Amino acid sequence: MKPLHIILSVIGGAVAGAAVGLLIAPEKGEKTRSKIARILKEKGIVLKKDKMEELVDEIEEQIENNI
Repeated sequence: MKPLHIILSVIGGAVAGAAVGLLIAPEKGEKTRSKIARILKEKGIVLKKDKMEELVDEIEEQIENNI
């Protein structure tokens, strides 16, 4: 693997891990989504609202399939 792929994989894993941690936290969905958006923005990733919804739905689906 190229070093860039490794770095992107690590960053992607960190973002996904943070998102999963937030999703299983006992807070309202709207509050959780805003936290995910804030964390992604801190990492330099800006998503439109519809893309954020898709990301959250995908993460929720992955969590449900692995439980």
